[in-house]
Amino acid sequence: MNTYTREDFPLNQRTVANQIKAKGIGLHTGHESVMTLRPAPINTGVVFRRIDCDPVVEFKVSPDIVGETMLCTTIVQEWQNKKIKIATIEHLMSAIAGIGIDNLYIDITSDEVPIMDGSASHFIFLLQSAGIKIQDAPKAFVKILKSVRVENDKGGFAEFKPYEGFRLNFSIDFEHPAFQTTAEKMTLNFSSTSYFKEVSRARTFGFMKDMEMLRAKNLGLGASLKNAIGLDDEGVMNSEGLRDKDEFVRHKILDAVGDLYMLGHPIVGEFTAHKSGHALNNQLLRALQSQTDAFELVTYENDGNQPIRYGSSKVLL
Repeated sequence: MNTYTREDFPLNQRTVANQIKAKGIGLHTGHESVMTLRPAPINTGVVFRRIDCDPVVEFKVSPDIVGETMLCTTIVQEWQNKKIKIATIEHLMSAIAGIGIDNLYIDITSDEVPIMDGSASHFIFLLQSAGIKIQDAPKAFVKILKSVRVENDKGGFAEFKPYEGFRLNFSIDFEHPAFQTTAEKMTLNFSSTSYFKEVSRARTFGFMKDMEMLRAKNLGLGASLKNAIGLDDEGVMNSEGLRDKDEFVRHKILDAVGDLYMLGHPIVGEFTAHKSGHALNNQLLRALQSQTDAFELVTYENDGNQPIRYGSSKVLL
């Protein structure tokens, strides 16, 4: 088995080469959990496992198991006449998508993925530290064949269109001073743009005026300026400021990458959204699945023309 550091690997499925653990608290529940990322066989997909349940409850990612979308993406399974949940999976799912992992077991001891620093960078570090293993089976992509669009009553929309690559266009619209001095729209093309550099470090954000309401709903119980950008009436509360001048919209793209990967495969197509969030993102996936002529599963040869490139610091063949 050889180790390589170049980016143009065969478009085969990937898993982690070694098991790795992390511990932290949940952004909304405040619960501490230990999370273990483990290698998974070909065609397993991404599978979350609540190992604190007896027997273990498994969640294979798909749009259909998303049960709640208020401020995060929460997957839900019925178990012994009650609902078992894992909340705030989107940042980890974004990192998994960004590094090109197809098959992975995620064992977790509580009901929420650790928030870490509020971005995907810690998860990228974990995956890279575990090493990426190329598996002996082609990677399948969801190729968009026709436009699919969903809207809400607040002026938001999310849409897929055909495109030979993976391009995301996102725009936000917040009435707050901090957003008047930062870009509120962005386009990233992951055929040529680095997920690690452009997206992974963007942190989640929240408004202090909403905290009382959120905590009344048992949300935001683990939030702090160590794991989120806090906004008061005047601006950013974090002493270090923003990591990028357009960190807000970058984080919305980070969320979208994770939400879209609930399909279980990378997307070949264009995603455009305005004032979208976890709910609309999931509605778009379900709308796509309901139109069987709107997409197809495809594979690609590694001939230099593949629509998405993946890289890592340590890849094993």
